[in-house]
Amino acid sequence: QVQLVESGGGLVQAGGSLRLSCAASGRTFSSYAMGWFRQAPGKEREFVAAINWSGDSTYYADSVKGRFTISRDNAKMTVYLQMNSLKPEDTAVYYCNADHLLTRLKAHPRQDYWGQGTQVTVSS
Repeated sequence: QVQLVESGGGLVQAGGSLRLSCAASGRTFSSYAMGWFRQAPGKEREFVAAINWSGDSTYYADSVKGRFTISRDNAKMTVYLQMNSLKPEDTAVYYCNADHLLTRLKAHPRQDYWGQGTQVTVSS
């Protein structure tokens, strides 16, 4: 079981950058694949990026590929999402999630792991 707390959101102009952080509690963080998801107003929550337990495999939604980078620091029990070249359509609440199986994380993120999220607003 892990608890997740997202931070780092804010208001930024189009073309700008933000780095989100997701701090985890629990002694087995390094055994979890981690992922970022987002939910825009009036839309369903969608997958953004994921990283395996060791950090050597990453996956991205087509909409963010080449602009976002997911990374993790197992010693700090934190996963990051570096977001560059932000667009107004990236505006959403961003959430992180965790699972021992990366494929399951991407398709069926655990409902009991959602935190409060962090708001990202990109102005045009």
